[in-house]
Amino acid sequence: MGAGPILNLDIGGGSFEMAFGQDELPEVATSVPLGASRLTRDWLAEDPPTAKSVKELRRYIRATLKPAVREFDGLGRANVVAGTSKTFRSLARIAGAAPSAEGPYVKRELHASDLGIWTQRISAMSSEDRLHLPGVSEARALQVLAGALVAEAALEMFKFKKLRICPWALREGLILRRLDQLVFSGPLQPAPHVAGAPPVAAAV
Repeated sequence: MGAGPILNLDIGGGSFEMAFGQDELPEVATSVPLGASRLTRDWLAEDPPTAKSVKELRRYIRATLKPAVREFDGLGRANVVAGTSKTFRSLARIAGAAPSAEGPYVKRELHASDLGIWTQRISAMSSEDRLHLPGVSEARALQVLAGALVAEAALEMFKFKKLRICPWALREGLILRRLDQLVFSGPLQPAPHVAGAPPVAAAV
């Protein structure tokens, strides 16, 4: 609250979400099929991946992101870029951010320069080697490279040098939004940008 315009980026397993706005609801929100698990399955079959497959995936990510990034043209410059999701938290931890044990209120950032260095290093590692990196679990060892490539491309195409790691994500946002609307009766209405989406039942 009070941060001004925010660009929020969220790397999931199947998709990559981008949203821009201020206050509680975004002015623009869009999703592209660039989830870390999906890209790993479709593009990075080898372990470790070949240089050719990494190069081809980079090209695909940028081609997919280009029209989505254009949707944000004319909205102004964000004061803050926030990264939500475990993928962003893992990448920040690899790059030297404080561990989760230090609590959610410690400021954590992911710089594009550090991300570029670590993306190159991770691309040469097997998933077993990645398990020795801080913040990388067995479940994320295989797909962290794909997530890093998406994060790297997004920062480059939105022209930002760093992002802040948010300890909360979609689940916490839905809970807070529901708490805001408990004074009203009836279903939780969708955000204005979700055209034609059915309301979420009040019991949720």
